[in-house]
Amino acid sequence: PITYKTAVQADWVDYNGHLRDAYYLLICSFATDGLMDLIGLDEAGRARTGHTLYTLECHLNFLAEVKLGVEVQVRTQLLGHDRKRLHIHHLLERCDDGQVVAESEQMLMNIDTATGRSAPFAGDVAGRVADLAETQRGAPRSAYVGRVIGLP
Repeated sequence: PITYKTAVQADWVDYNGHLRDAYYLLICSFATDGLMDLIGLDEAGRARTGHTLYTLECHLNFLAEVKLGVEVQVRTQLLGHDRKRLHIHHLLERCDDGQVVAESEQMLMNIDTATGRSAPFAGDVAGRVADLAETQRGAPRSAYVGRVIGLP
Protein backbone atom coordinates (compact mmCIF):
# COMPACT_ATOMS: atom_id res chain seq x y z
CA PRO A 1 0.00 0.00 0.00
CA ILE A 2 0.97 3.65 -0.35
CA THR A 3 1.85 4.68 3.20
CA TYR A 4 3.05 8.26 2.67
CA LYS A 5 2.94 10.98 0.03
CA THR A 6 4.55 14.43 0.06
CA ALA A 7 6.23 17.11 -1.99
CA VAL A 8 9.91 17.79 -1.33
CA GLN A 9 10.04 20.82 1.00
CA ALA A 10 12.43 23.77 0.67
CA ASP A 11 14.19 23.07 3.98
CA TRP A 12 14.84 19.46 2.86
CA VAL A 13 17.13 20.34 -0.07
CA ASP A 14 20.89 20.99 -0.02
CA TYR A 15 23.16 23.48 -1.78
CA ASN A 16 22.89 21.38 -4.98
CA GLY A 17 19.10 21.66 -4.95
CA HIS A 18 18.73 17.94 -4.14
CA LEU A 19 16.89 16.20 -1.33
CA ARG A 20 19.38 15.77 1.54
CA ASP A 21 20.16 12.17 2.44
CA ALA A 22 18.64 12.45 5.93
CA TYR A 23 15.30 13.47 4.45
CA TYR A 24 15.01 10.29 2.40
CA LEU A 25 14.95 8.52 5.77
CA LEU A 26 12.54 11.09 7.24
CA ILE A 27 10.11 10.34 4.41
CA CYS A 28 10.47 6.61 5.12
CA SER A 29 9.90 7.31 8.82
CA PHE A 30 6.62 9.03 7.98
CA ALA A 31 5.74 5.98 5.85
CA THR A 32 6.30 3.79 8.91
CA ASP A 33 3.79 6.01 10.72
CA GLY A 34 1.39 5.33 7.84
CA LEU A 35 1.98 1.60 8.23
CA MET A 36 1.28 1.92 11.96
CA ASP A 37 -2.05 3.55 11.10
CA LEU A 38 -2.90 0.61 8.80
CA ILE A 39 -2.23 -2.04 11.43
CA GLY A 40 -4.04 -0.31 14.29
CA LEU A 41 -1.14 1.43 15.99
CA ASP A 42 -2.42 4.88 15.12
CA GLU A 43 -2.80 7.43 17.93
CA ALA A 44 -5.93 5.75 19.30
CA GLY A 45 -4.40 2.28 19.02
CA ARG A 46 -1.23 3.36 20.80
CA ALA A 47 -3.31 4.89 23.59
CA ARG A 48 -5.49 1.78 23.89
CA THR A 49 -2.70 -0.82 23.80
CA GLY A 50 0.19 1.15 25.27
CA HIS A 51 2.26 -0.16 22.36
CA THR A 52 4.33 1.50 19.65
CA LEU A 53 6.96 0.51 17.11
CA TYR A 54 10.69 1.14 17.38
CA THR A 55 13.07 0.79 14.45
CA LEU A 56 15.82 -1.73 15.24
CA GLU A 57 17.71 -1.65 11.95
CA CYS A 58 17.53 0.28 8.72
CA HIS A 59 19.27 -0.07 5.36
CA LEU A 60 18.76 2.81 2.93
CA ASN A 61 19.75 2.75 -0.73
CA PHE A 62 19.88 6.08 -2.58
CA LEU A 63 19.02 5.48 -6.22
CA ALA A 64 18.21 8.85 -7.79
CA GLU A 65 18.18 12.57 -7.07
CA VAL A 66 15.00 14.34 -6.08
CA LYS A 67 14.59 18.10 -6.40
CA LEU A 68 12.55 20.75 -4.63
CA GLY A 69 8.79 20.49 -5.10
CA VAL A 70 8.78 17.01 -6.64
CA GLU A 71 5.97 14.83 -5.30
CA VAL A 72 7.06 11.46 -3.95
CA GLN A 73 5.24 8.55 -2.38
CA VAL A 74 6.21 5.46 -0.44
CA ARG A 75 4.92 1.96 -1.08
CA THR A 76 5.44 -0.39 1.85
CA GLN A 77 5.80 -4.15 1.67
CA LEU A 78 5.60 -6.43 4.69
CA LEU A 79 8.37 -8.95 4.05
CA GLY A 80 7.86 -10.97 7.20
CA HIS A 81 6.61 -10.83 10.78
CA ASP A 82 6.51 -12.69 14.05
CA ARG A 83 4.79 -12.05 17.39
CA LYS A 84 6.81 -8.88 18.05
CA ARG A 85 8.58 -7.79 14.87
CA LEU A 86 7.90 -6.54 11.37
CA HIS A 87 10.42 -6.86 8.53
CA ILE A 88 9.45 -4.22 5.97
CA HIS A 89 10.56 -2.61 2.72
CA HIS A 90 9.81 1.00 1.79
CA LEU A 91 10.02 1.93 -1.89
CA LEU A 92 10.27 5.70 -2.41
CA GLU A 93 9.21 6.81 -5.88
CA ARG A 94 8.40 9.96 -7.82
CA CYS A 95 4.65 10.41 -8.33
CA ASP A 96 4.97 11.90 -11.82
CA ASP A 97 6.89 9.12 -13.56
CA GLY A 98 7.19 6.31 -11.00
CA GLN A 99 10.99 6.50 -10.92
CA VAL A 100 12.29 4.74 -7.82
CA VAL A 101 14.55 7.16 -5.94
CA ALA A 102 15.32 5.16 -2.79
CA GLU A 103 14.59 1.87 -1.05
CA SER A 104 14.77 1.11 2.64
CA GLU A 105 14.66 -2.27 4.37
CA GLN A 106 13.82 -2.10 8.07
CA MET A 107 13.24 -4.25 11.12
CA LEU A 108 10.63 -2.87 13.54
CA MET A 109 9.88 -4.04 17.08
CA ASN A 110 6.60 -3.76 18.97
CA ILE A 111 7.29 -2.02 22.30
CA ASP A 112 5.21 -1.80 25.47
CA THR A 113 5.65 1.88 26.37
CA ALA A 114 5.01 1.22 30.09
CA THR A 115 8.03 -1.07 30.37
CA GLY A 116 10.13 0.06 27.41
CA ARG A 117 10.51 -3.59 26.45
CA SER A 118 9.39 -5.66 23.50
CA ALA A 119 5.92 -7.18 23.67
CA PRO A 120 3.71 -9.33 21.45
CA PHE A 121 1.32 -7.40 19.23
CA ALA A 122 -2.15 -6.89 20.70
CA GLY A 123 -4.72 -9.29 19.24
CA ASP A 124 -6.40 -6.88 16.83
CA VAL A 125 -3.04 -5.49 15.68
CA ALA A 126 -1.69 -9.03 15.16
CA GLY A 127 -4.80 -9.77 13.10
CA ARG A 128 -4.25 -6.73 10.88
CA VAL A 129 -0.58 -7.66 10.43
CA ALA A 130 -1.62 -11.17 9.38
CA ASP A 131 -4.19 -9.74 6.96
CA LEU A 132 -1.59 -7.42 5.41
CA ALA A 133 0.85 -10.32 5.09
CA GLU A 134 -1.82 -12.36 3.34
CA THR A 135 -2.60 -9.61 0.81
CA GLN A 136 1.11 -9.37 -0.03
CA ARG A 137 1.87 -13.09 -0.09
CA GLY A 138 3.91 -13.99 -3.15
CA ALA A 139 4.72 -10.37 -4.06
CA PRO A 140 8.18 -10.12 -5.60
CA ARG A 141 10.99 -8.84 -3.39
CA SER A 142 13.25 -6.01 -4.42
CA ALA A 143 16.86 -6.78 -5.33
CA TYR A 144 17.75 -4.30 -2.57
CA VAL A 145 16.31 -6.54 0.17
CA GLY A 146 18.94 -8.44 2.12
CA ARG A 147 21.94 -6.55 0.78
CA VAL A 148 25.10 -6.27 2.82
CA ILE A 149 27.38 -3.25 2.70
CA GLY A 150 31.10 -3.80 2.17
CA LEU A 151 34.00 -3.59 -0.23
CA PRO A 152 34.60 -6.56 -2.54
